[in-house]
Amino acid sequence: MKLQMSGAGPCVGKPPAVSAMHSFSRRDIVRGFAVLAALSAFAADSLPVAAAEVPLAIKGYDPVAYFTDGKPTQGLPDIEYGWDEHRYRFVSAEHRELFKADPVHYAPQFGNFCAMALSKGEIVVADPENWLISDGKLYVFGKKMGPTLFQQDLAANITKANQNRPILPKD
Repeated sequence: MKLQMSGAGPCVGKPPAVSAMHSFSRRDIVRGFAVLAALSAFAADSLPVAAAEVPLAIKGYDPVAYFTDGKPTQGLPDIEYGWDEHRYRFVSAEHRELFKADPVHYAPQFGNFCAMALSKGEIVVADPENWLISDGKLYVFGKKMGPTLFQQDLAANITKANQNRPILPKD
């Protein structure tokens, strides 16, 4: 049998084209979305949050070191922990684990802000080199004289600073 082709169509003298499109069943599409959802959930859990998105707490100083070493110590960028919308840095994994177990104990009472200034209704970013531990709580101050001034009327200053807490900005 001989086939004749007329010259009136797009397939004149050419073999039929093979379609590059595949047909997918609903089941295939649902499986694909399930795999994508699982991969994106895994990626979200395993990738660190971009540093620019979460502010650094107390300029990168290790809050646990104030208690264990009795001095301010710069933490390491590769040993961090996110808590209360801030990134905390630590000098060791051990310090990070102590913080994780009780962040309320180790974190500065007024975050990145001067406790003395806050007691006066002012907002001043603290210098972590100026600090005080009182009743197991860490306070940081904007100036070297901050801890001394704060201690002159400790109970009243803590009360006033706590009353003024609502004026603190979200970093």
